[in-house]
Amino acid sequence: MSLPYNCGADALARAGCSGYYIIIMQSNPQEVAAHASVQAETRKQGRLLRVSVCGRWCMGDNLPAEAHFVLQRFTDARVRELSLDADDLNQWDTSLLVFLVRVIRTARKRGLTVNLNLPEGLTRLLSLALSAPAGADVIRRQTDETFLSALGGRVFALLPDLADFFYFLGEIVASFQRLVRGQSHMRLQDLMEVVHECGVRALPIVSLTSLLFGLILAFVGWVQLTQFGAQVYVAGLVGIGMLRIMGAMMVGVVMSGRIGAAYAALTGAMQVNEEVDALSAAGIYPVDFLVLPRVLALTAMTPLLTLYADIMGIAGGYLVGVTMMGLNPYEYLNATVQMTPFRHVLVGLVYGTFFGVIIALSGCFHGMRCGRSAGAVGLAVTTAVVHALVGIIVATAVITVVCTVLGV
Repeated sequence: MSLPYNCGADALARAGCSGYYIIIMQSNPQEVAAHASVQAETRKQGRLLRVSVCGRWCMGDNLPAEAHFVLQRFTDARVRELSLDADDLNQWDTSLLVFLVRVIRTARKRGLTVNLNLPEGLTRLLSLALSAPAGADVIRRQTDETFLSALGGRVFALLPDLADFFYFLGEIVASFQRLVRGQSHMRLQDLMEVVHECGVRALPIVSLTSLLFGLILAFVGWVQLTQFGAQVYVAGLVGIGMLRIMGAMMVGVVMSGRIGAAYAALTGAMQVNEEVDALSAAGIYPVDFLVLPRVLALTAMTPLLTLYADIMGIAGGYLVGVTMMGLNPYEYLNATVQMTPFRHVLVGLVYGTFFGVIIALSGCFHGMRCGRSAGAVGLAVTTAVVHALVGIIVATAVITVVCTVLGV
């Protein structure tokens, strides 16, 4: 015999049930669903707002609409007290904890008195969550931090690094003084090897990039100058562009990625393997042995590579002017000589010299200050290349302004 799940004793008597029976209770499906779902109820009793959570609170279940409505009830100025109840709470996890923390913090911001009528375990977890101020402090600091204070903090954070860099420059100057006095540990064969590495072995990549850049300059000039029937001025455009700045820039970019990264990787790996410490223990200045030959070699070779890049760039423009624009070869070369004063060559060499110093200092500095892990070597290489490129751009801006002011 089956009876409704909520039948009472009278229904059992009317059904003829008496004595001892085994009664199988069948639960109401709606009640089961209600107990298995997330529920939150709010009741306002004068100045008291009572929030009751019940049912099953698990991650992945959608919050009921009443849960979102709870926070809106705090806007009522008549509410001065909050009571959190959990009389019929089933399963729960951190989703309930997150919800309650949000409710309590919102209530405390409104200055409400909060009363907890929750299970003991949930109350303890709430105390822990509400007593941890780390996240709130970080958010508050980030919110309170103004642009000027953030900028000032970043600038002051750079001061130790700048001091370390100037100390490194002082070490190089002292090493150069020892070289002049004949007391340096730098070996001539190391210097020649580095010169060969950053000079001769860099010719193929410098040739390719400079030739192609000369082609690009010529094409750009051709498109514009053809409209005015002034194709011959392409020779002057390519010549001035390559000799004054673009040749040095191309060499600087190529050498930053090729040589600056190699310097940082080599000296950084020697730091990881404690070879730099071994040099110091043997009475050898690491700067004399590792840094000075590389700085001298790159400072000397970059201007020479700049001259070579200028020639290759002009050759690229010559190919476009003669083979595609139909200019006479002698006319093109004569226009290049006539439209390109020699001072542009000197300005390009100044650019190249500064670029070589910047690349060498960046690579050696970050390599010598590398940490003691493989990841630190990778970071040193990346930082060296980025700083070298930024330094090249800054130096280009400064030299350009100085040359403009001086009328060069």
